[in-house]
Amino acid sequence: MTWLTSLPAVVLVAAGLVLALLATLGGRLAVRALVPAAEREAAYTIAAPLMAALGALFALFMGLTLASEASFLASAQGIVSNEAADASRLAWAATSPGVDTAPIQSALLGYLQATRSHEWSGGAAANGEDSATVRALANLENTVRAQAARTVIGTPASTELLASLDALTSDRRDRLAAASHQLPVFYVVVLVLAGVALIVNASALTLRSGRRSALLTGSLASVIGLSLALLFALGTPWRGAITVSGQPIDAVTQGLNTGYFTP
Repeated sequence: MTWLTSLPAVVLVAAGLVLALLATLGGRLAVRALVPAAEREAAYTIAAPLMAALGALFALFMGLTLASEASFLASAQGIVSNEAADASRLAWAATSPGVDTAPIQSALLGYLQATRSHEWSGGAAANGEDSATVRALANLENTVRAQAARTVIGTPASTELLASLDALTSDRRDRLAAASHQLPVFYVVVLVLAGVALIVNASALTLRSGRRSALLTGSLASVIGLSLALLFALGTPWRGAITVSGQPIDAVTQGLNTGYFTP
């Protein structure tokens, strides 16, 4: 499912519209072929009351799913904001009296740059196994803990360094867990089948109408196709067309590069 949700937004929208319109055409042709002319009045009588039920079912499923994915995207953005805030906290903790500021801030800068370069998209974002980022994190851990172990800096500064580092690494674990999020395949299949069933049922209602009236089914199919495209775009916040912004981390990186975090 990841390969699908990683597609660009233009591709998702185009594919959703094309498949929805093909479902409309295929459904109309299938209904005409399978339902004899003598039984089309009965088919219309059956399809009409089903339309409201199928429409409500699809709208309920899609509405709940889109709301859930949008909420997850906002939660993922919150995780990134927390990670940036804790990185800023560590950068300021490194300026405490007696602390050797340069090694800590250099290690922190290397870690943040590795995170944005290697761990923000692709498989490494989900499994946390990118070697460059792992090395940068290990260097940061060793550097901060070596400084915190120095007796000359005092307990408050040592505690602040270690607390900031622990918070930063915890945020990273939360981010990796969020990056592994994927849409359940079976759930997506049910949504697609519900949409197809709604389109086919709408096609059955246009059997007694001309081709121009049947075009109304195309508008319904377009909405269904766009809804599915939006769902896939939201499905993977670190890979999809709609992704989590790295701007909070970039702001901390810029501050480290420009000397904003100075004693």
